Amino acid sequence: MGKSLRDIDGMPLPNSSLIRDSGNRLVNEELDYDRDQLKKLHEKSFAALNACQKSAYEAIMHSVDNEEGRLFFINGHGGTGKTFLWNTIIAKLRSHSKIVLPVATSGIAALLLPNGRTAHSRFHIPLDVTAESTCEIRQGTLLAGLLMKTSLIIWDEAPMAHKFCFEALDRTLRDILRTRYENSSIKPFGGLTIVCGGDFRQILPVVPKGTRADIVDASLNSSYLWPFFKIYELKQNMRLYNGSVSGSEAAKIASFDKWLLQIGDGVEKSILAQISPHPN
Repeated sequence: MGKSLRDIDGMPLPNSSLIRDSGNRLVNEELDYDRDQLKKLHEKSFAALNACQKSAYEAIMHSVDNEEGRLFFINGHGGTGKTFLWNTIIAKLRSHSKIVLPVATSGIAALLLPNGRTAHSRFHIPLDVTAESTCEIRQGTLLAGLLMKTSLIIWDEAPMAHKFCFEALDRTLRDILRTRYENSSIKPFGGLTIVCGGDFRQILPVVPKGTRADIVDASLNSSYLWPFFKIYELKQNMRLYNGSVSGSEAAKIASFDKWLLQIGDGVEKSILAQISPHPN
């Protein structure tokens, strides 16, 4: 009686950092991965990152490793490799038994992330969110315990969400993480590293009967949180560098890609704008 593993000569001691929290199934679910397989996946994915992706990757990992609590926004149109970057980061962290929570504004986008969830589902964001809203997460709950052990949150398709959703999560994390980080109450998102991504040319928050000004005001870049974000641009269309795409096909895709971007930037008129109204 009263013996421990330390009292037995030659008995290897368990790594305390890998011991699961038997009382929190959410934490256990986020640690239940094949680390060796993820390590191999990360090595393969990391080698395929382009210069812009690698720059963002290194900045994000530095913030996570040193618990700097920085905020990042990865801006890029479809095909620039945002999801590939998310998956590379996720594989790296999970291969080291760190918890990363990948979420997306829409369910379709969430399906592209490993163990992804919608932001509303994961963080219990109210459906009727207001400027004073907080997420429905109480101290001492399983979800609060999960957030306490989380190293990174990735939020894909962020421009689609109302700025109040981010502000509700910000207020909630400042409260929940007050025992983890010093001065968390005055740090954006309580001092947790946050990565958002998307394309502001695509669908913005839906504001019923709202004007263009109302929609812009509801967007993330109109939030008090926006000045804290470090922005990285992904411009290289990775789909054009797919070995299965022929030279002529790649040229067609590049031309179409450029045309779409010009429409999104307001440089090229859309087809409807070029059609003259009927004289009658």
